Amino acid sequence: MTYGSSVREELRDPTRELRRAIPTVYEGYKQLHDAALADGALDVKSKELIALAIAITRECDGCIAAHAHAAVRHGVTPAEAAEAIGVAILMNGGPGTVYGPRAYAAVREFHADASLTPAAAAHHGQHA
Repeated sequence: MTYGSSVREELRDPTRELRRAIPTVYEGYKQLHDAALADGALDVKSKELIALAIAITRECDGCIAAHAHAAVRHGVTPAEAAEAIGVAILMNGGPGTVYGPRAYAAVREFHADASLTPAAAAHHGQHA
């Protein structure tokens, strides 16, 4: 496993346990998530890049992995992610140079994984 996948795997079981303990909190969060990331004046791809930059700012490995994965699913390329990460570094200074590379590694990992499957390639083409 590499960076993005290892973080997602590490959080999988504890998240499931907490979700079972407080399901209404997670249901409310999912509604907020879906509303905030829905297509609107900004497309989902742009919103995922914003979320990735904020994840770097908040120094949240779980958020980085989740939004790197979602960004790639919505057609973000490593070059686009790198530019968004550059803005996060600008706005965060030193911490951005630590969490930015983590985000870039996660995007590259999920982008490589997505390009290996025919279904993912077809889905990726829909967002180009």
